[in-house]
Amino acid sequence: MLTMGVAIAVPEPYGAQLRAWRSEFGDPMAETVPTHITLAPPIEVEDDEVEGVAERLAKAALDHEPFDICLRGTGTFRPVTPVVYVAIATGHECIDQLARSVRVQLGSPPLEFPFHPHVTVAQHLDESALDRASEQLNAYECGFGVRSFSLYLHEEGSGWMPKRDFSLG
Repeated sequence: MLTMGVAIAVPEPYGAQLRAWRSEFGDPMAETVPTHITLAPPIEVEDDEVEGVAERLAKAALDHEPFDICLRGTGTFRPVTPVVYVAIATGHECIDQLARSVRVQLGSPPLEFPFHPHVTVAQHLDESALDRASEQLNAYECGFGVRSFSLYLHEEGSGWMPKRDFSLG
C-alpha cells in the first residue's frame, strides 16, 4: 500500500520561506512536508492503482481554470487541533471547488471536519511556539497563480514527494 496526498504546491520563494518559518518554530514536519494547500486528505492506495488515480486527477484538473490566490495573516484550529496556519485571503472559492472535484475523483470518504484551505506553519507544538508562529506571521502576505496541483506519495524517511503535476484548464 502507498499513502497518497493531493495538494497545491506553494511556489518559490514563498514555499521555502514558509518552510523555513515552520522549522524555526520547531515543527519537525518542516523537514518532510513541502509547503502546500491540501486538496484531499491522505489516502492509501495499492501500487497498481496509482496510474488510474492519476488519470482521474487529470480529468479533474481539466474542469478548472487557473486562478490566483493571496495568502495573508494567520489563523488557528485551536483548541480543536494544535495548528497555526497562514490564511487564504483570496481564491478560497476556487480552491474549494477544485478540492471537491479532486475528492470526487478519488472517491474520498466524507471529511472529518469542514474543508478549510490553509498553509500549515506550526503543528503539534507547545502553546508558546504556536503563539509565536501566530504572532510572527500575522503580517505575512504573498500572492501567486495556481496553474496546477500535484499528486504526492509518502516515502518512509523522505516524507511527501511530488510524483505528478496536473495542469488546470
